Amino acid sequence: MSITPFSKHQLIPQEEKLEIAKHKSELFIGIPKETSYQERRICLTPDAVNSLTSHGHRVLMEASAGESSSYSDKEYSDAGAEITNDTKKVFSCPMILKVEPPTLDEINMMNPQTILISAIQLKTQKKAYFEALATKRITALAFEFIKDEDGSYPAVKSLSEIAGTASILIASELMINQSIGKGLLFGNITGVRPTEVVILGAGTVAEYAARTAIGLGATVKIFDNSITKMRRLQNMLNQRIFTSTIQEKSLLKALRRCDVAIGAMRGKNRTPVVVTETMVEHMKKGAVIVDVSIDTGGCFETSEVTTHEKPTFIKNNVIHYCVPNIPSRYSKTASMSISNIITPSLLKIADDGGLESAIRCDRGLKNGVYFYHGILTNKSIADWFNISYRDINLIVF
Repeated sequence: MSITPFSKHQLIPQEEKLEIAKHKSELFIGIPKETSYQERRICLTPDAVNSLTSHGHRVLMEASAGESSSYSDKEYSDAGAEITNDTKKVFSCPMILKVEPPTLDEINMMNPQTILISAIQLKTQKKAYFEALATKRITALAFEFIKDEDGSYPAVKSLSEIAGTASILIASELMINQSIGKGLLFGNITGVRPTEVVILGAGTVAEYAARTAIGLGATVKIFDNSITKMRRLQNMLNQRIFTSTIQEKSLLKALRRCDVAIGAMRGKNRTPVVVTETMVEHMKKGAVIVDVSIDTGGCFETSEVTTHEKPTFIKNNVIHYCVPNIPSRYSKTASMSISNIITPSLLKIADDGGLESAIRCDRGLKNGVYFYHGILTNKSIADWFNISYRDINLIVF
């Protein structure tokens, strides 16, 4: 008789066990009006609200929340949202959607155990923000940390695409500036030397800036210290362009000749300053600098943060544009972009039976969680602010 690890009973054919269907949960989402300076975007477009309400979810919006993205309250109410003037009522919803992270006063208005989905903007946060979230035992997700199936960060990527494309369009406007601008057309006109663009960095912002500049007929030079990134960029653009590692001599030569310089570098904590003031002094009179990386410090030594209302200043005869939140200038495009990323996640959370089950099934979404019932679960935040944290994979599995 053969030896078997199974008992006699186990060897008899067993009944089939079928998976129990998940209970779908109904979401009740609050969308408050953005109060942060210069923030014009909104998380959900009327179409996205419609797809949520048609699945039986509730959306409560603060009046005129979508106006700066040119969406009226009527469009939202037609899409099935409830509109209110009561800010407290919006913040008392079990799930809050915001573009900017909430202020301490706004966190005070939330109920304990609320789910918050917003950007986090780590570099502008203070420790008090995380302490407030812990006190209310809030579960918070950040757009910047949510991953796609391929391991990329879709929210960061799409806003980088907007910022990259916009940086060239902004530069082309600034080049016709009457007082100091050169009155140059950003295009390759027969018989006229094409505009020269220098891009620092070879990430998504640089890729879209290069795409736009090439599309307009400019010649592009890209500087970055990663050969892999530059090779990837050339393959993405489907053509050979001038690329170089960052060496002072060749960078200075390129900056001397260029009409536009775009700063699109990323650093671990702060963007490295690649262009010194002396290099800027050597640039042509009326040249344009657009420092897209100003939100993490900027890669030109002469950069200083400016606003959408007063976006430029002139230093060493060079026009500087250093607005930290470029996508907000194109608020409708940016809102659609955020909405496209967040809506499928919301529907998935509902189908999976709530956030708890959703983050068990979806690793990309789990990566977005940085606070779980008042416990910090993100290592980079913990290191940055010196707060203790727990690994989410040890809490949720």
